[in-house]
Amino acid sequence: MRKCLLSVDWDYFVYTQKENRGSYIENSKNTVNLWYKRYLQSKIRGRDIQKSFKISPATGTFWEKIKEHFQFTKGIKAYVSDSHALSYDIAKQNNCKKVFLFDAHADLGYGDISSLNFEVNCANWLGKLLKDGQIEEASIIYSPHTDEKPEYFNSMNNIYKIRYPSLDDLETGIKVSAVHICRSGAWTPPWLDEKFAEFVKSSGIPCEIIDCPQRKWDTEKISFSDAIYYMMA
Repeated sequence: MRKCLLSVDWDYFVYTQKENRGSYIENSKNTVNLWYKRYLQSKIRGRDIQKSFKISPATGTFWEKIKEHFQFTKGIKAYVSDSHALSYDIAKQNNCKKVFLFDAHADLGYGDISSLNFEVNCANWLGKLLKDGQIEEASIIYSPHTDEKPEYFNSMNNIYKIRYPSLDDLETGIKVSAVHICRSGAWTPPWLDEKFAEFVKSSGIPCEIIDCPQRKWDTEKISFSDAIYYMMA
């Protein structure tokens, strides 16, 4: 039986208007400071950006539905990180040959096949696993809120074994050897981090946190100098 990685991105459940979406580099500037900048910019326009991001009610039933299709091996562990790039290492270290990805993004690499010539990052880790021969196939279960379409990746779909099923399309009894739950802090706001922690806990799987620092979010104590600093982010 081929080993399988179940990889879940928190942004699968977080949705907002298109103007609040974007492509970012994962660093402390974009996972914390940029959120304060967005908050301040929205405030200037008379809006509260915190009201623009919603969590899908699917978080409450997700793990129940997962267990209808997946079987966790004895002693399984869930790795928790901020960056999704860690899935590359988890799949490799656990000798996984299949990946099931729940995400708002395919993470196959953006910019055609040439994007797989770069080092492993949050945007291409899944494509790199296929290109490097670390896995044999990938199933991408898109968030209902995604802007992407499978045909965006036809150049890769024609080379590698990639499927885009819905959760209900999945067979039952899929054995999972490792789980990765990713916060993707450049895309998911810090004021939802407590909900993220609740989601991780609700999996019922013992967790190991790897490079997923707590983010402070306090808009009541932003000084004038803080505001200048954040606006320059």
